[in-house]
Amino acid sequence: MRLLEIDTNGNLRLATFSGNNIPCYAILSHTWERDDQELTFQDVMNGVGRSKAGYRKVQFSRGQAEKDGLRYFWIDSCCIDKSNNTELSEAINSMFRWYQKAAKCYVYLFDVSTSTTLKQSRWFTRGWTLQELLAPSSVDFFARDGVWLGNRETLKLKICDITRISVDALDGGRLSRFNVERRISWTNNRQTTIEEDQAYCLLGIFDVHMPLIYGEGRENAFRRLHEEIKKLHPKEYRVSFPYLVFRMYLQQSFGIPIDDIVGRI
Repeated sequence: MRLLEIDTNGNLRLATFSGNNIPCYAILSHTWERDDQELTFQDVMNGVGRSKAGYRKVQFSRGQAEKDGLRYFWIDSCCIDKSNNTELSEAINSMFRWYQKAAKCYVYLFDVSTSTTLKQSRWFTRGWTLQELLAPSSVDFFARDGVWLGNRETLKLKICDITRISVDALDGGRLSRFNVERRISWTNNRQTTIEEDQAYCLLGIFDVHMPLIYGEGRENAFRRLHEEIKKLHPKEYRVSFPYLVFRMYLQQSFGIPIDDIVGRI
C-alpha cells in the first residue's frame, strides 16, 4: 500500500508499506475531476501537477490529516499506478479493506458549499463512493472550502433520505449482517464511468475478490460477480437467485430505483 506524506522540504512523496507495518492514515473519498485535471501517480513521481484542479484535494487532505495528528494520507488518483493492470486489480480488490482500516475518512464535496445542500452533490450518485460511505469506522464530510459539514453519525438521517440506505447500515458495522437483496438495493441511482465498474465497485460490499477484466462488458462482469456471491450465500441464492440477478441487471442498467422497475413488470 502506498501512502502520501509531505517530506521535510515540503514536497509530496509516496511511501510504500505492507503487512503489519502500515501506519495510521487518513483516506480521501471524492469524485474525479476531468482525467487531465486529477493529480496522478506519475505526477507525484515526477514532482509535477500542482497547477491541476485536483491538487486542491491533496492540499485539503494534507491539512486535515495534520489537524487529526496523522502523518500519512491516501488518495486513489495518486497512490495507485493505473497504468499497471496487475496493480490496479490488486488495489480494487483491497480498496474496501483500505477504507475500513483508515483512521479517518474525509469526504470532499467539491460541489457543496455551506450555503448549499448535501443532496445536490454528485458524490451520492457514484458507484465507487458506496463502499467509501459504508466501510470506514469514521467518515467526515467537508465542503469545497474545507468547512466541516458533519460526520456519518450526525448526518445519518440526511444520508438515509438521499441514498435510501437505512440508518442501521450506516453505523460502520459488518455488512454481512444484511442479506444480498438488501445490499443490492443500496446501489440505487448510482453510476460509473466505465461499465464494468458497476460490478467491480461492489466487490467489497459483498466481500468478493475476483480479477478485473476491462473490456468484458457489464453483463459478463455481473455474471462473474454473482457467481462469486453465490459461493458465499448458497442457501439464499437457492431460493431467490434468478430474481436477484434480474433486479441487479435492470437496476444497474437503468439507474432507477428497484421498486420503480418492479412496478413496470
